[in-house]
Amino acid sequence: MRNEYAADRGLTERALAADWPTQFGRWLADAVAAGLPEPNAMVLGTADAAGRPSGRTVLLKEYDPEGFVFYTNHGSRKGTELAANPWASLVFPWFPMQRQVVVTGRVASVDRAETEVYFATRPRGSQLGAWASTQSEVVPDRAALEEAYRVAAERFPDGTPVPAPPHWGGFRVRPESVEFWQGRAGRLHDRLRFRRVGGDDWVVERLAP
Repeated sequence: MRNEYAADRGLTERALAADWPTQFGRWLADAVAAGLPEPNAMVLGTADAAGRPSGRTVLLKEYDPEGFVFYTNHGSRKGTELAANPWASLVFPWFPMQRQVVVTGRVASVDRAETEVYFATRPRGSQLGAWASTQSEVVPDRAALEEAYRVAAERFPDGTPVPAPPHWGGFRVRPESVEFWQGRAGRLHDRLRFRRVGGDDWVVERLAP
């Protein structure tokens, strides 16, 4: 079960980009070029008002200096937890490259116009699924879900635009820290973290492995 990390890989302060969006873009491009499955997949960690955590994998849809954006049903478990406790963590687990990116930050809803623009780019099946699924709620069986999808398809027949549901939208994780983790031999991994110290000011710190 234990794998040794490569001795010839590393991440130095000199090689690190001047800002986290540039460095993240480099590593994401590397993950895409390496053919990793779902390179934009990230583990989203949230917690409810009592601090009880939950995690799941979601897909990053965009990023910029303001943060990382994903979309979901606002009534889902993650949506309700973020409404009660608007802080989250993200982990990009690029294991074949012996890399991780770990993000922590405050979360805010994406504005409605941005949500609608993105929703219009989704495949029609995914659009209908957003109307059919009461995400995270208990359903009696698969047939009930498929019936809800059928009803949605009748409501929006072929050739009819499917609008974004009112209960569906985006969240932006505005990072307070972005850590770039590179595996190294002997478990002496490189961990370089961009940490916000106020406004748009950041510092870079090396963390012990």
